[in-house]
Amino acid sequence: MQEIISTKNLTKLYGDLTAVNNVTLSVQKGSLFGLLGPNGSGKTTMIKMLTGQISPSTGNAIILGIDVNTDPIGVRKLVGIIPEQESPPSFLTCMEYLEFIGNIRKIPDLEKRADWWFEFLEFEDKKNVLCKDLSRGTRQKLMLTQAFIHEPELALIDEPLINFDPIMQDKVKSFFVTYAQKGNTLFISTHLLETAEEICSEVAILQSGTLLFTGTIKSVREGYGHLQDLFLSLVRR
Repeated sequence: MQEIISTKNLTKLYGDLTAVNNVTLSVQKGSLFGLLGPNGSGKTTMIKMLTGQISPSTGNAIILGIDVNTDPIGVRKLVGIIPEQESPPSFLTCMEYLEFIGNIRKIPDLEKRADWWFEFLEFEDKKNVLCKDLSRGTRQKLMLTQAFIHEPELALIDEPLINFDPIMQDKVKSFFVTYAQKGNTLFISTHLLETAEEICSEVAILQSGTLLFTGTIKSVREGYGHLQDLFLSLVRR
């Protein structure tokens, strides 16, 4: 198997606070990998380090064969990213924002790809609406579109379903599963345990920045019954 994400002793300190503590993990090609943990456990900090948005205090991460410490822009050119807070520019319309993304990434057939996403995520009527006037759910649809419109080999997503209704959640979950089955890799940070157990092939559990567990969903079910049982037993301990 090809290793898509590799971290070794990845650590982030903010003064006396250790946000992420010596995390070593490996994510293989085609995985739908779930990073789980309570609020404040270090999940968002992990994604920011993996995408080069912040630098680790110690340790390193290799993403798609690129050292994030030495070439963070090179990583961001290749991957798709959905940050914790959806934040498309308020002064652009949805289509103008996607055109901006398309120009940066040099995406061919941008309008055709954009139209597919507008239809798939059911927000064609918002195509020419300013981002500042979008609901949170629609902004999330737009951020999902910009992350996948260039069909990245790896996407890193922070709480991807939090602003969607159950129908849209189901549609997006199905897309994630199909996308991974095509040989792509998804790294998803979430605290929605049922969603992680439903769609992820492998999970890791963080608590106060420390990695408590990593393993396949199959091993979780065989050893603990359900992901929630394992999660609660580790976190409460």
